[in-house]
Amino acid sequence: MTGPATTDRAPDRIDLGGCSSSDTLREAARAAGKSDVLDQYAADYPVGPHDQPQSMCPAFGSLRVGLRMRRTATVLSGSACCVYGLTFTAHFYGARRSVGYVPFSSETLVTGKLFEDIKEAVEQLADPEKLDTIIVTNLCVPTASGVPLRLLPDSINGVRVIGIDVPGFGVPTHAEAKDVLSGAMLRYARLEAEQGPVAAPHALPDRPSIPLLGEMFPADPMGIGLMLEPMGLAAGPVVPVREWRELYAALDGAAIAAIHPFYTASIREFQAAGRTVIGSAPVGVDGTAAWLDAVGAACGVAQSATDAAKNRFLPAIAAALAATPIRGRITVSGYEGSELLVARLLTESGAEVPYVGTACPRTPWSEADRQWLEARGTRIVYRASLEQDIAAVEEFHPDLAIGTTPVVQHAKARAIPALYFTNLISARPLMGVAGAGSLATVINAAIGNQARFDRMRDFFDGVGTGHATGIWTETPTDRPKFKAMNAARNAAAARAAEAIGS
Repeated sequence: MTGPATTDRAPDRIDLGGCSSSDTLREAARAAGKSDVLDQYAADYPVGPHDQPQSMCPAFGSLRVGLRMRRTATVLSGSACCVYGLTFTAHFYGARRSVGYVPFSSETLVTGKLFEDIKEAVEQLADPEKLDTIIVTNLCVPTASGVPLRLLPDSINGVRVIGIDVPGFGVPTHAEAKDVLSGAMLRYARLEAEQGPVAAPHALPDRPSIPLLGEMFPADPMGIGLMLEPMGLAAGPVVPVREWRELYAALDGAAIAAIHPFYTASIREFQAAGRTVIGSAPVGVDGTAAWLDAVGAACGVAQSATDAAKNRFLPAIAAALAATPIRGRITVSGYEGSELLVARLLTESGAEVPYVGTACPRTPWSEADRQWLEARGTRIVYRASLEQDIAAVEEFHPDLAIGTTPVVQHAKARAIPALYFTNLISARPLMGVAGAGSLATVINAAIGNQARFDRMRDFFDGVGTGHATGIWTETPTDRPKFKAMNAARNAAAARAAEAIGS
């Protein structure tokens, strides 16, 4: 059954008296002429049951896509604190390129001078000897103020200019922000190709190709290519791409594999180019068999060729799964978009997976995965909140919790082994033969650490929690009356400030 888990844990957000800052910014953006952008995002990235999963700033996703591309410059327009945090995190995750920043003041924001400053910055950057593309991104405040990036020239000195809005109040997760930029670039490249000849990619396959939609471990595209070879097909570019020309090759694919199912804007551009989109992925025995059949049907491959690919690879996948079984109950949660695929692989490896929470939405491209998992008793929660993920840990008492940092923290505090999804699960192959045994070593090692967690729990037993955290000669006395009194004083001060402002 797909549905929310319940918990008594208080939500990790601030109640602003019925009017959240995101609502205020959203209303301002609509008043400033951004309704079309927000309406498109609402259609592409449906929310609910949670409006804003507790993920990092969504602009981090589009920022990383641009910073990974060759001959591409990235410019941010937003509050200085936001730009600092985004660039710091980007460089922490390995970016080796400067990020452009166009600062603003209240005056330049409200008078329209900020747009002129952005245009001037882009003109100064547009050197065709160094760049193919410049990406300009509005963060929350410029989007809410209606800074019109659509008025930027399509190109300057032969350098493409792409402007996107990635506000936290319009794009739910950083994973979907990758789609915002990828979709914008695919649209630009598609229109270029429709207008006439375009530059050929540096490497062209000698067979029809299947572009792969969604970031994945570098070995996965190679493994997928091997599985497609008996069918007379090749693995195409991975979108998000690493250079502009790969967009043309992706648009020229025989069919598109939506490995990560939330790339709605990108899928729209592929469909506009007349391409068939295939959901799910070649994960495990069942997933690989179904995926190869779907690829063969979409590309008109003879059934005998598809069967040849299945006969070559399915026994090897089954053998790898059998050689490295996983025994234990595991809950899975994350915000990458591959959570259902990981759960499938764990299940075929022998694990019990009672719960999968993903910050991404339900889409047609993951329906096969949902149906397969639910048929085996897995509860799936889309747009899952931190509270639901933690409630699942409490409800199912897993042998291992896979999740985001706060989920891992909560599980370990309860002496439950836990692994951070992004760094320890996404950093491994999932597809085909290579993926079949890739998770078992780290999963079994983590489950095997239960005795260590029990010893740590026993060692730290009695150190206190809350106001009594730590080891004390005399345990501190809680003072709830003081807290209530100070809260009342703060509320009165806030009301007085609002009265003065009115």
